[in-house]
Amino acid sequence: MTVRFSVIVPLYNRPDEIEELLESLTHQSCTDFEVLVVEDGSTQDARAIVEGFQEKLDIQYFWKENTKQGFTRNFGFERAKGDWFVVFDSDCLIPSTYFEAVSAHLDAHPEIEVYGGPDAAHPSFTDLQKAISHAMTSPLTTGGIRGGKRSVGTYHPRSFNMGISRKAWEVSGGYRITVKGEDIEFSMRLLAHGLHSVLIQDAHVYHKRRTDFSQFRKQVHFFGTARVNIRQFFPGSLRPIHWMPAAFLVYQLTMLPLAAVLRWGLGLEPVVAVLPLVPFVVWQLALFVEAWWAIRSFRVAALVPKAARIQLSAYGQGLITEYWNVVVMKRRTATIGEVRSVPEVQNQGKRGA
Repeated sequence: MTVRFSVIVPLYNRPDEIEELLESLTHQSCTDFEVLVVEDGSTQDARAIVEGFQEKLDIQYFWKENTKQGFTRNFGFERAKGDWFVVFDSDCLIPSTYFEAVSAHLDAHPEIEVYGGPDAAHPSFTDLQKAISHAMTSPLTTGGIRGGKRSVGTYHPRSFNMGISRKAWEVSGGYRITVKGEDIEFSMRLLAHGLHSVLIQDAHVYHKRRTDFSQFRKQVHFFGTARVNIRQFFPGSLRPIHWMPAAFLVYQLTMLPLAAVLRWGLGLEPVVAVLPLVPFVVWQLALFVEAWWAIRSFRVAALVPKAARIQLSAYGQGLITEYWNVVVMKRRTATIGEVRSVPEVQNQGKRGA
């Protein structure tokens, strides 16, 4: 028996997260979907948790040797029965109207073959999780660029919340690399094949991301290194806008020494010497005000400026160090893990390449 949607969830040592995700899926207003949980060589497996949902969901559990998230999603694609393959991260909660909203949009726009949706913070999240979520999506950070394109054919979805048609899977062959930018490369290649993509604004998920600033810093640093990795598959894809966090990092590291030089080295008046700090202070205040206006929580808004600083500086550091090691010094190749052979991209340059 076929279903419209096959939900693919790669999992690695996160049994607690998958229980919350599956519980949220039991409350869907549209139930025309199956769930495939693919355990990627975990030592803390979630088999018992998944089996506990067999009476509530059309669900299957798989355990395989570790190949990282990209090829683990391919494993799920190969076994899915649906017309659409939907990928969620295990740290997501899915609103009850998610599949209802997606079904309505796809019915109204049959030309769509790839879609993505935005992320948001659930009321149950901690203040820090809400602050991180806001920093990642605020119009005052590079996160404001993500999820902003509604036109069909141009949106690049991310793997925490994306859907591809069976045709898109067959044309693309799935993920080509398994980690370090695998979702960006896959998304760009789907569009390079000429497949129509769109952001479905109502198809949002609640994405937990990380639970402390240290974990968040590591995650965003990894994102910066991954952006360099994409160059070898899509030359020219590393554009000036991707260097904005790196420019911010350099500015942040030099603004205080520059103010000191202006004040004590050149003897300028204090009001002039502090001018290099003004953009930073104004941006931080603007982030606080914008966050408070959007969330109406002083405690969350107070954490957003720090989250935004970490987001930009860690991404910038990751990009700079990886670019130096891979491109400038040629110390190593950028790709981490196996590269899988996939169908050649056709219509290269038409869109998204």
